[in-house]
Amino acid sequence: MARLAAFDMDGTLLLPTHRLGAETLQSLNALHQRGVTLAFATGRHLLDMQAVRQQITLPAWLITGNGTRIHDVEGRQLYGCDLAPSVAEEVLHSHWQTPASIHIFNDEGWFTDKPLPGLLEAHAMSGFHYQLRDLRRMPAHEVTKICFIAPYEMLLALKIELQQALGDRASLCFSARECLEVLPVDCHKGAALARLCQHLSLSLADCMAFGDAMNDREMLERVGRGFIMGNAMHQLKTSLPHLPIIGHCETQAVSHYLNHWMTTPHLDYSPEC
Repeated sequence: MARLAAFDMDGTLLLPTHRLGAETLQSLNALHQRGVTLAFATGRHLLDMQAVRQQITLPAWLITGNGTRIHDVEGRQLYGCDLAPSVAEEVLHSHWQTPASIHIFNDEGWFTDKPLPGLLEAHAMSGFHYQLRDLRRMPAHEVTKICFIAPYEMLLALKIELQQALGDRASLCFSARECLEVLPVDCHKGAALARLCQHLSLSLADCMAFGDAMNDREMLERVGRGFIMGNAMHQLKTSLPHLPIIGHCETQAVSHYLNHWMTTPHLDYSPEC
């Protein structure tokens, strides 16, 4: 019996429109009524997720910024980590061979230097938005993570360039095909969930988790039950071939699995039924 359920948001719990489906909300309510602790584990910013959690109206722990922050159900911070200032300084002031847009995140919000209104569609539910700034003038000691957004093939080349420059001073991760993130060392959803479990006197074996991108890998491989979305990145499916693949976020597959788990756990699960 799982005692905690951790959910990635975009591409997993949310519909492709980045909104929560009615069936999914019903399943989360049923899970809460059974005494299962809810945790939303996402690359999204805390300010973004606070607005989303208010709309869901369920008590849930928040793992945000891909593990850089953990907050309890009342909004109090349990854990936080930031990029080393020297790493942030180097990433922001170096010339990278890429047309990717650059995005800085800290506790104050999301910052970029060019208007990209298309990116705001993913945050329509919360109203969260970027602020335009000269990124080179931002203090390096106030950077939680840095994201590059561009087509996947361009980001693959950039990842190699960043790895050569930064070495083991930062972690690099695809939170989506078009989003490459520079994160603090050993900072990911898996480590954050382990910290949360320790705080709640649980083990990772007591948890189930759902995800679709490479920033979910550590979380999915460490929990007692990890589930990969049918729409997940190919790299995630390849890296965790032993984990079951459920349906697509478009059909609210997380809800479909949870309903099965709560009503007929003795039967084999099939995403097609």
